[in-house]
Amino acid sequence: MRLSTRIALAITVLVPLLVLASGWIMVRLVGHDVHAQADAHLRDRAAAVRTDARNLLRAMANDRSAEVEQARQRKLFAAALDVGIRVTGTEGTVTEGPQPADGRPLPAAADAVRPVTFRADGSSWRVLAVPLSVVRPAATGTLWLFSPDTAGQEQISRVRRRIVTVALLTAPVAGAAAWLAVTRAALPLRRLQRRAGGIDPRTSAARLDHTPTRVTEVDELARTLQTVLARYDEQAARTAEALATARSFSAAASHELRNPLMSMRINLDVLDGRPEPDPAERAEIIADLRGEHTRLLGLLVMLRALAQGDLVEADAFVPVDLADVLDAAVADLRRERPDVRVELTARPGLRVYGWPQGLRSAVDNLLVNAAVHGASRDGDGHGGGTGSGGGALIEVTLSPGADPAGPSVVLTVADHGPGVPPAARREIFQRFRRRPDSPGSGLGLALVGQQIALHGGRITVGDRPGGPGARFTVVLPLGASERPLPGGRDWLAGASTGERP
Repeated sequence: MRLSTRIALAITVLVPLLVLASGWIMVRLVGHDVHAQADAHLRDRAAAVRTDARNLLRAMANDRSAEVEQARQRKLFAAALDVGIRVTGTEGTVTEGPQPADGRPLPAAADAVRPVTFRADGSSWRVLAVPLSVVRPAATGTLWLFSPDTAGQEQISRVRRRIVTVALLTAPVAGAAAWLAVTRAALPLRRLQRRAGGIDPRTSAARLDHTPTRVTEVDELARTLQTVLARYDEQAARTAEALATARSFSAAASHELRNPLMSMRINLDVLDGRPEPDPAERAEIIADLRGEHTRLLGLLVMLRALAQGDLVEADAFVPVDLADVLDAAVADLRRERPDVRVELTARPGLRVYGWPQGLRSAVDNLLVNAAVHGASRDGDGHGGGTGSGGGALIEVTLSPGADPAGPSVVLTVADHGPGVPPAARREIFQRFRRRPDSPGSGLGLALVGQQIALHGGRITVGDRPGGPGARFTVVLPLGASERPLPGGRDWLAGASTGERP
């Protein structure tokens, strides 16, 4: 059932009920006014005939002659005009005018000192009782005044019938008017329904185009639908990115693991072949297998880290103190590589809004890269990954930046190695870019570039001031305000639309 029909039916029922409720109140008010008017008339008549009624009571008590008593009665009845009169005393009762039959019991006099309604023989009367007393001779009685209530009841009945008639007439009229009004008011909603019903996110990129109608509910519903569709698009894009990341992970793992696995297979065949290798050759093969195993493990760890960076959501970002991240990363590096010296100068309290796991991964890979290549003076470049170096000296600083775009924090990692040639300073942040003799996977600096872009920063590499070596400079926006994540995160696939270093 349409909303307009539901509202029309509801109004069809509700309006007559409201009319009847209002009519009931009106009937009560009309009845009160009619009785008030009749009661005022009774009180006026009571005030006018009270003296004559006392004189008649005195004449009845003195046992005056019939002529005197009749004269008093005529005077009393002439003053009463259009109301019924009844005077009761110890000597008898005198009646005149319209009133209930003599045999009908009247209300108690004490209850009728204020006008009350009295019903007898199908008729309704307003009755007022006025106590009478005389001193000489001592006598008491009651003056009863009666006013027919027929006219008032007829007026109340007419009002009641008219109210019922109005209620019956307004029911269909109100229902039809409500249906027309609601149907017209619902036109913007129906237009919105038609536009929304023609949208299929699976087959078309068209989205809801809504022109404000100045109908609050319709405009709010349109904004809600637009928000839902935007969220659908976002989730669909993230699903597509997740699928692309999974495919890229599979392709990269298949490509990069093929050669190490084949090398390991050859070494295993040599170990299991005839003739058996001599002890020196056997030890060399086992060492080679261990190295290949370490490389494979590092490669899988890096691929997983890249995939996590491509798929991380905004709710994983929190305020992070970079000094704490550096302290933990340097402590771990010193424990794992006792021969590496690290000079750390970090100002505490520099907080960025970031992904703690991603920032730690970026710092770890920068430090490992410096440790691996900082002691090598026979090569001509850097490469990402883990490996072993000897006697490297790493200088790490963390300080506030002076970025024109806003408050920032600057992290520098400098080593004393051969440095990075200018021609290779952008290539080192790409996947699997490494020196032929590098022990790493070629993914470490790619992971660093991914995380810096993910956090809205930038990274550059240059020469270390004052001597040979490379210095990596990272600039990150400072503060704890949420920032949107970059779109098109596909570092694992090898191309990203986010800000690259």
